[in-house]
This record gives sequence, C-alpha cells and structure tokens, in this order.
Amino acid sequence: MLKDRYLTPYIVADLKEKMVFLGGARQVGKTTLCCDLIASHFKNHAYFNWDNRKDRKFITESSWPKDAELLIFDEIHKYRLWKSLIKGEYDKLKEIFKFLVTGSARLDIYRRGGDSLQGRYHYYRLHPFTLAETEKISCNSSVFNELPIGSVYYQDTLVMLDNFGGFPEPFTKQNKRVLRRWHNEKIERMFREDILDARAIRDIGNMKLLSDMLPSRIGSLLSLNALREDLEVSHNAVTLWMDILESFYYVFRVYPFSSKKIRGLKKEPKLYLWDWSEVEDEAARFENLIASHLLKYTHFLTDYEGYRAELFFLRDVDKREVDFLVTIDTKPWFAVEVKTNEEKISPNLLYFKEKLSIPFIYQVIKKDKTDKLEKGGRVISAGKFLSGLI
Repeated sequence: MLKDRYLTPYIVADLKEKMVFLGGARQVGKTTLCCDLIASHFKNHAYFNWDNRKDRKFITESSWPKDAELLIFDEIHKYRLWKSLIKGEYDKLKEIFKFLVTGSARLDIYRRGGDSLQGRYHYYRLHPFTLAETEKISCNSSVFNELPIGSVYYQDTLVMLDNFGGFPEPFTKQNKRVLRRWHNEKIERMFREDILDARAIRDIGNMKLLSDMLPSRIGSLLSLNALREDLEVSHNAVTLWMDILESFYYVFRVYPFSSKKIRGLKKEPKLYLWDWSEVEDEAARFENLIASHLLKYTHFLTDYEGYRAELFFLRDVDKREVDFLVTIDTKPWFAVEVKTNEEKISPNLLYFKEKLSIPFIYQVIKKDKTDKLEKGGRVISAGKFLSGLI
C-alpha cells in the first residue's frame, strides 16, 4: 500500500481548529488513514470502534484516556445519539483533545438545516486510489485555468487501475482471484454489517438483487421505473434502496446540467460505482474510472478548497451528449468526453463548448501516447490526463 494518502496533510491541519468527519466506502482505507497516518502526527491517540463491545462502553461512559491528544471514533453513526454525544464532548473537551470521526456511511447529512454540529467540523470524503495519488503527484490546479497536465503518460498505472480498481487491497495485490473474492465479501459485509445495522430493510433480498443489476447499467440513464419493473417492487422501494446504496458509498449518480443556453432535458441521472472494477464491460468500466477520478477531484475542491464544485453530464433535446462537465458555482469549467480509441474530436464537445462557453474541453481516450489539439479541444490519453487531477 502507499505510505501516505492524499488527505493526510489537510486533515492534520484542519484538526487544529475543528473536528474532522471522514466518510467513505467500506475498505477504502479510512481506518488506516486515521490510526496509522493521521495519528502519527500526534504524541498519543485513542481509537474507539462502535462495533466493539468494549469500545461502546467507553464511548457511552465518555471514558477517554488522559494522555491522548487525538480521539478517533469509528462507525459511531450507528449509535442513535451519536450527534449529541460528540457535540457535548467536543464543546467540553476541545481544548484537550482533537476529534476525528469516521464511518462507512455519509456523515455530512446533518449539514442541511438545524444542525447543532454546524460550525464545529470539517467534512472529507475519502476516495479510492487514483492515478495522481498512486504516482504521488501533488494537486496544484487552479480553478478556471487549464488542468496542470504533465508530460508523462502513465499507461501502466492506468492499466492497473482499470483492471483492479482503486481500493487498497485488490489494487496492491494485483490478483484477479483476490479481486473476485474481495468483491463478494465486500458486498456481503456492506449489507450485513453496515446497511442492516443502520436501516430497517424489509426486503433485503430484492435490495441485493438491485445491487447485482447495477454494474450492467453503468454510464446509462438510470430509470428507477425500469428497475421497479424488473424487480416487481414499488417505486418507493427502489427509490429508498438507491438512496441507501448511495449513502453507503456503493454508487453515485451524475445529473444532467441545466442551462437556459441549451434545450436540456431534465431527465434521469447516469449511474456509476465507487468500485469501477465490478463493471465487466470494458467501455463502461473505463467511463466509470474517469467518472470516479472526476468525482474525487470535485469532492476535494469542495471539502478542502471550499468551492462549490460539481460534476454533471450534458444532454439536450436533440440527444447530443457529452459525458462529463465540471462546474464551479454552476459555471462551466471543463468538459470531458470519454472514448476508448477515437482520436477524432467529438462534434458534441465542440457544440457544447460554443453554446455554454466552456473554457476547456478534453476527449480522453484509453489509447496510449496521444496528446493533440484539435479544433479548440484536446484529445489526450487517459493516463496523461488523469495526472492533472488528484
């Protein structure tokens, strides 16, 4: 595994002034980041996991070791009164301890209105390994400027990420058998240890069937009605299950960009997995890989830099479509069209560039050793393009 993670210095710095909440998918490396990497910057730390019976007793009794500088709470969101407990302890002890809270479910849900924790914490989302992180390339981009893309193509790293995904265990072991077993165990544990602990699901069998169906729908418009018909369940059930899978970092949805400058369709989002290695189709997996890199980038710009960075796709009533658009405060910054080998720039990219005044457009291809300017856009190999993100 890499000796450090991309969020380490930012979280260590933020802990000096507030609590830090860290969310992310199961087995993405949250505990290692907290207990090994971040904790190494403090003299002593104490780790409490709500899933451990002994730790639960310490938490509910507020029994903290006096010599600890950093208190780490893992999966504490499973405790119904966790928010009140953390708020009370932080307000009372913030001059003594630093507070780091992590878990496999979204911990930012309390940002919306009436949150007694607001103003007390910074929130980060930990992503799987990406190309720039794997190659230890520092993020030095500046919004609305061209991405800081270097001269190296990194094709071997791209292939490894494409084959094994970015989750630490399968990526570091580079073994297909390990990957298959890891997929099975990860999904089973997500349902058994995370979802069922947090939510009362009546029909867990059909919810598992839903998760089995999703990898074949990557990159396509997601119709909840079609899923409902396939599963023969209610629309409300499918809606709830998709929201839960998203809140536990199994899937994410990319929505169409809305603007008066184009005749856009307010239609369904496109679906992607946090673990793109589950996707069998090569083209869909490659698109998911690019989507995941872009999502990680926008999340970092939001979580640390404080920008309102968002990831969309483009589609109009004439069915012109571009895979991705990154915006800052809803203003277009750059668009990305994903192709396996096509080096001729997409006319849809050029169309939307003009219509929406998009400063930069990229056609990202899987093929190696390509980087050329064409009609105001850049056709570039994925390994080289991704080195300009994070």
